[in-house]
Amino acid sequence: MTPPSSTGTTDAYPAPRLGQLTYYAILMITFLAASSAPTPLYRLYQTTWHFSATMLTLVFASYVFALLVALLVSGSLSDHIGRRPVVAGAIVGEILSLGVFFWADSLAWLMLARILQGIATGVVTSALAAAMLDSDHQRGPVMASIAPLFGMGIGALIAGILVTYAPAPLHLVYALLAVVLVVQGLLLGRIRESVTPRPGAWASLRPRAYIPPPVRGPLMRVVSAVISSWALGGFSLSLGPTLVETVSGIHNPLIGCLITFLLPCVGAISVLTLRAKPPRVAVLIGTGCLIVGMSVLLLGVYWRSVAVLLSGTAFAGIGFGAAFMGAMRTVMPLAPPSERSALMAAFYVICYLSASLLAMVGGVATQHMGLLPTTYVYGGVVAALSLAAFIGALTQRATPRRCQACDSPA
Repeated sequence: MTPPSSTGTTDAYPAPRLGQLTYYAILMITFLAASSAPTPLYRLYQTTWHFSATMLTLVFASYVFALLVALLVSGSLSDHIGRRPVVAGAIVGEILSLGVFFWADSLAWLMLARILQGIATGVVTSALAAAMLDSDHQRGPVMASIAPLFGMGIGALIAGILVTYAPAPLHLVYALLAVVLVVQGLLLGRIRESVTPRPGAWASLRPRAYIPPPVRGPLMRVVSAVISSWALGGFSLSLGPTLVETVSGIHNPLIGCLITFLLPCVGAISVLTLRAKPPRVAVLIGTGCLIVGMSVLLLGVYWRSVAVLLSGTAFAGIGFGAAFMGAMRTVMPLAPPSERSALMAAFYVICYLSASLLAMVGGVATQHMGLLPTTYVYGGVVAALSLAAFIGALTQRATPRRCQACDSPA
């Protein structure tokens, strides 16, 4: 979901390259599908290796932290050495992580696999987003926004199906993903490079995260929307399947992964449907849907109704996509082009820390309070943050004036 850096030097295409855009979008879906594939297996890992919910959320957080560090360090590397070399290196790294998943026989190996996967995903995210923009300046940004969300949802669903109905539940999904990535790696050789290499690759590895002064006020008004939406995403990817199985009483990975499938996929549809709405309207719709969705989800937990729980998840998914998109579109135009990359880094620091740290807190809380009481408190916090963002957007009297420097060359 990371937009490309605005500092790269790319070759101008006489016309959009639909085939190239499709290739990069499918590759992005594959990477994010791989990132969510372990989620339906977490219950099996817990049963086999006997670790707590706290350790489960730590495994998830290790992936997020590794992704965040890799994204901050390598975010603009492809602007200097080209898209294809960065993508190729990330494919190799992802295949290596899948190999570790395949052979993992303990919690330590599972965590190592997640860290390697986080690094590969963080490295490739900005390069693929930039490559999609290079391929089609109109459709590229939209594909860069929805492909990761669809990937996360589809990966969890396919993994859930394979774990439930196919043999070798702890191995097959990783082997299939590795084969797909090998094929996609071979096809990369047929893709045209869109960047002219230029000096500064080593200097570009210095992490940059900065919030320009004109952006700080508007960001404070929407930050609670960002935190609430990503906190919900972190919870669904770590403890969501366990929650569904607990509520339903059915220990079935396919049933458990439905919450992981619904939230990002509905979020992607939300982004696609609401992309033309003004940012303030998107934030209002998103936070409103988060409030309603979390309320319905918690009612489903209280009534022990999976149908109600998943209905709330779907409604919250609308809010997840709309609130995130609205918040991003609120702050990004306010920064000059020369500072957008650093602002994007700071924005994603907030996003990923919200997903990982709050999910870890939730995991620790389950050890002391139990899963269902923790869910009530966690859901209440998400709803309260969404309400704060909704009131902030509702009472906003005027849209902040666009930064004049944004319209000048970097």
